[in-house]
Amino acid sequence: MSILSRLGLLGARREADGGSEGETETVRRIAARLERLPLEERRFVAAFAYVLARVAQVDLRIEESEALAMERIVAFQAGLGPEEAALAVEIAKRHAELLGGTENYVVTREFRRLSSHEQRLRLVDCLYAVAAADENVSSIESGEIAAIAEELGVGHAELVEIRGRYREKLGVLKRPAKP
Repeated sequence: MSILSRLGLLGARREADGGSEGETETVRRIAARLERLPLEERRFVAAFAYVLARVAQVDLRIEESEALAMERIVAFQAGLGPEEAALAVEIAKRHAELLGGTENYVVTREFRRLSSHEQRLRLVDCLYAVAAADENVSSIESGEIAAIAEELGVGHAELVEIRGRYREKLGVLKRPAKP
């Protein structure tokens, strides 16, 4: 029996199937702290926050501006209060820092399972917003967003359309600063 099952965070159908697809310790911990939300919403918020942190952490540091953008986005998208959003983001940040790439694909796959295509597009837009919070979407951040979009089943044309909204922040298109 999985940890999620023992804590009552898995539906009876998935437990009966013995499936642990997409289950992660990260999603479980964030979901457990957001107990006031219905189960599927907790999972959704946990995965959403983790994927945001995945992009913020890809350059091995999460800037304060990125963390604040994540909190605003999570609060708005999930209808959470500032304290709950800050908690969800803090837990997601810590797990992204500690676990790096070990859970990235699994959590993103869980988000895909829990979300509609429209919600996935919104997440990709939010990923760019987090990356652009420091006024520069680096090549590594842009590459990670493209990888996430592919994992989510977001088409290339959709990704290009979303990325176009952040054109002025794309590091690859900026002129280098003069010394």
